[in-house]
Amino acid sequence: MGGFFGTVSKASCVTDLFYGTDYNSHLGTKRGGLATFDSGKGFIRTIHNLQSSYFRSKFESGLDKFTGNSGIGIISDTDAQPIVINSHLGRFAIVTVAKVTNLNELEEELLAKNMHFAELSSGSTNQTELIALLIIQGKTFVEGIENVFNKIKGSCSMLILTEDGIIAARDKLGRTPIIIGKKESAYGVTSESNSFPNLDYEIDRYLGPGEIVRLRADGVEQMRKPNEDMQVCSFLWVYYGFPNSCYEGRNVEDVRNVSGYKMGCQDDTEVDLVCGIPDSGIGQGLGYAQGIGVPYRRAITKYTPTWPRSFTPSKQELRDLVAKMKLIPNRAILEGKRIIFCDDSIVRGTQLRDNVKVLFEYGAKEVHMRIGCPPLIYGCPFIGFTASKTDMELITRQIIKDLEGDENKNLDKYATTNSAEYNKMVSLIAERLKLSSLKFNSLETLIEAIGLPKCKVCTHCFDGSSRF
Repeated sequence: MGGFFGTVSKASCVTDLFYGTDYNSHLGTKRGGLATFDSGKGFIRTIHNLQSSYFRSKFESGLDKFTGNSGIGIISDTDAQPIVINSHLGRFAIVTVAKVTNLNELEEELLAKNMHFAELSSGSTNQTELIALLIIQGKTFVEGIENVFNKIKGSCSMLILTEDGIIAARDKLGRTPIIIGKKESAYGVTSESNSFPNLDYEIDRYLGPGEIVRLRADGVEQMRKPNEDMQVCSFLWVYYGFPNSCYEGRNVEDVRNVSGYKMGCQDDTEVDLVCGIPDSGIGQGLGYAQGIGVPYRRAITKYTPTWPRSFTPSKQELRDLVAKMKLIPNRAILEGKRIIFCDDSIVRGTQLRDNVKVLFEYGAKEVHMRIGCPPLIYGCPFIGFTASKTDMELITRQIIKDLEGDENKNLDKYATTNSAEYNKMVSLIAERLKLSSLKFNSLETLIEAIGLPKCKVCTHCFDGSSRF
């Protein structure tokens, strides 16, 4: 995944840029980058590897080199960014939150036109540079960005720092968000609205799908109107969104809380308490406790000072280690208790299986798991929110293969809540993870909690519905 922040100010932008970008750190920990534009010095750029440290510690000591009133920053789990380009459109820096699934095809197409790639990432083409090269094929920035929309498969939202402000363009189907913020002396633009409050920005507007705007210190100019069709990712609210953030006017924590409450109201399991698995399961757990009518207790807590998000490491065994080390069980609360635990999702199930084992070892009498979204049946071809390489890494597909002899058979039936196939799959997941019981949120309840029409929300990973 990834997140970006940009600002155009009447004064120096550096402090806002630094902290605003840092507030996207929950979206990735592979690389970070900043770029500013100063009318006297031109473009200033720095990129750091974040795999062994945090954004703030990497960039804080070098902030003095940045000057100017406009800048963009990125936290990325993909390529080194920003890319700085000199072209017939002028000089510009660009950051993207993107997943380009036809990267190789587009690379060959551009090479055949005698273009070249200078920014290789671990020997592979840097997808942000590829996007920049697609842009400069246009006669204008708008035409170039539309070329990106038309050419790539996957998704792409971007910020372009120019000598005349920042151009922000949201993915053509709005799979990833862009939010505009405003204060007296500046405009800001970000993937995550939690970047705004402590920097005194108020949310001004949400960009629509495919919408393109130019931000200057004194206003926002629309360069392309939004598309009607939208497929905003439902996993924004389920998993990787920060609790304070809002997308399409719907707050992440509120959606999780409402979703948990609705699930809890339908649950008659006899338990002593409810606990949310930190961090993304907490909002759901608080709502669930209210809905089912039992106390919420912190039977497991997250050690935040040193452990990053568990999806970041490339090796599965390291991800499992991180997941284990960052969550600390509380024997005083667990011992002898029947407990419902709320979590965002189950991907492979390895982390959850290990957690369940520990919870029983620490004295839990029963461990019931409640998941904030439906079962993940399909891998996501649009956004890189997990490190999964194939659909067979999903525990659901492994079980479907065991049951059907073919991991692709009857997927629509397994994706249908309370069908015979669905119930058998859920029962086997619970058995493998050694849970006392397991329930997933229904797609209908999740959409109701998000509060947008189903046709505006991408639920492909649950039902395979988005074919764009």
